[in-house]
Amino acid sequence: MSEAVSALADIRETALYKEAEALHKTLRQPGSGQVSDAQEINSSRDGRHAVFSGILFDTLEANPTTRICWIDLTSGDTRVLTFGPNVDRLPKYSPDGTQIAFLSDRAQAGDFQLYLLDVASGAARSAARVEGWVEYLHWSPDGTRVLLGVADHGADLSGVQGAITGNHMGRDIPSWIPAVDSGHTNNRRRRAWIYELAGGRVYPIGDADCNVWEATWCGGNHIAAVSSFGSSEGLWYSAHLRIIGAGISGSREIYTPKFQLGWPSASPSGERLAIVEAVCSDRWLVAGDLLLIDIASGNVRRVNTKGVDVTYTEWRSERDLLVAGHRGFETVIGLCDATSGAFTEVWASSEISGAGNYVTVSGFGNSGDCVLVGESFKRAPEIAVIRDGNYNPVRSFDLGYAEQAKAIEAVECVRWRAPDGLEIQGWLLRPKGTGPHPLVMNIHGGPVSIWHPISLIRARHVFLCLLIKRGYAIFLPNPRGSSGRGQDFARHVLGDMEGADTYDYLAGLDHLIEQGIADPKRLGVTGFSYGACMTSWLITQDSRFAAAVPVAPHANQVSAHLLCNIPQFVALFLNDHYTNAGGKYFQRSPIMHAHKAKTPTLNICGARDRSAPPSEAMQFHNALLENSVKSVLVTYPEEGHGVRAFPAAVDYAARVVSWFETYMAPD
Repeated sequence: MSEAVSALADIRETALYKEAEALHKTLRQPGSGQVSDAQEINSSRDGRHAVFSGILFDTLEANPTTRICWIDLTSGDTRVLTFGPNVDRLPKYSPDGTQIAFLSDRAQAGDFQLYLLDVASGAARSAARVEGWVEYLHWSPDGTRVLLGVADHGADLSGVQGAITGNHMGRDIPSWIPAVDSGHTNNRRRRAWIYELAGGRVYPIGDADCNVWEATWCGGNHIAAVSSFGSSEGLWYSAHLRIIGAGISGSREIYTPKFQLGWPSASPSGERLAIVEAVCSDRWLVAGDLLLIDIASGNVRRVNTKGVDVTYTEWRSERDLLVAGHRGFETVIGLCDATSGAFTEVWASSEISGAGNYVTVSGFGNSGDCVLVGESFKRAPEIAVIRDGNYNPVRSFDLGYAEQAKAIEAVECVRWRAPDGLEIQGWLLRPKGTGPHPLVMNIHGGPVSIWHPISLIRARHVFLCLLIKRGYAIFLPNPRGSSGRGQDFARHVLGDMEGADTYDYLAGLDHLIEQGIADPKRLGVTGFSYGACMTSWLITQDSRFAAAVPVAPHANQVSAHLLCNIPQFVALFLNDHYTNAGGKYFQRSPIMHAHKAKTPTLNICGARDRSAPPSEAMQFHNALLENSVKSVLVTYPEEGHGVRAFPAAVDYAARVVSWFETYMAPD
């Protein structure tokens, strides 16, 4: 694919687009009615079966359909329970196992509401509609009510979800009506609602000005909520933990964190609460310290989880707390004794991990037994059960991935030293053949996130399959600031974004060159979100890169602060203010160093991105052009934070591969 083709708007007739399309068809089998991926799994209490959100593709010309599916955890037999239209997701069994609550936007796309499915008959019915769209749900301990997390129709999705502003459902207004921003955020609130099964009554709880980011039942009469007074997206970074009565109003603050909070869950009685506190980059992306809080006294105990950054909590009894998380190269599942605070490891693997940004599971019984969607770099998504500490695959969704993954000759855990002596870790995917190989370094977002063993079938990763098949090695570093190494390691990047972590990446490349793995003349770099910021930054700091592809960056920290929906993120991770002339907002902006860049760069962004506005990629693109550096800007009009939808995802994969082939072709 030539450089000229890379700059075209419509590449659908090119050979590489058709190859990317064919690969997606192989992995997804559109039109076959087969489930190709799974998420949001929930086990029955006895561990005999589970429900999950199954991903099916009717065509690659539209987004996949998501359906509520059922699986027998002994035989692996699977059934589709719902048929939309649009999206059905997040199924959860009632405590007695007779009903399944789930969310669906079948009435209007994007407007998720609560539905209930009768397990015996299979009939699904809609619950009372709420004012807004439902993000999550939890059954009450006695099964008589459902807690709903409800966002106003003007609220933003988190960066992890795409950072797009919700639509005003049901409004028919002319296209010429202007957008108006008065600084008020009354149409962006999030509140907790309760649906009562008897009578079908639904109502909000808590004070109207208390914005609830995440909540869970705390006994039968209260909820525990990560909340703030104010609803702009960036206020999540300073949210507190409150106990809210399950009536109309009233709340009390129970814990003020130093950093961010996520994954609250309460013991059956509501007397104890588990929650994770961590320095975080994004809402819904929390990995860190496990806290146990006594609701009556407010006493807080920080649990020693033996180096595991916790990403999921679930009470199995009044005493037993099931947790999952990451530790270095390992994905770990464990049990915490809430009485003694002792942590017992149930299962750990450096080969298999859970799907998604961080591992989550669903437990059954009072032990550490659980079900999860497992996968690895060479293994397609599968539903697996962990019983007595053993991992047992139940149902694979491999429609062709294993055959494609044969192009990965080896998966290696890599360790190296940064210039200051800190040990850094990462993953290397080797292609067939002997080195040195052309190598593409893929930088994760965050900066607080992690690369762990994932299958490469999803939209943001399919281009890696194409590159590996062509003979490229793929380097996935976890520098300082990454999850899985404890909060001290994560906090290395706090206030020093694009600082010392710069040299973690460069030292990793030096190590791979010294080992004869990477060809020093054919080094590429790409990344999404913070990975895009770092991609843009690295090519202004070091001339070794032959090609670069930043996707959804912050390139000018001042404009990012003033235009994005999470200015608090920029201030937090730079530990500065944009009014400080010559400070970090200036020093750590890639556009201010663009005159030093030489690397041909493909800049990619989404026109609807609220957390990394498209103007950021445009600024870096124009700065490169002014300095006579080859640059192309690709803006996807319907995308937000990252390219997620189809068929844009096919186009994205083809363009990224073409860019690296043009400037650092394999032999």
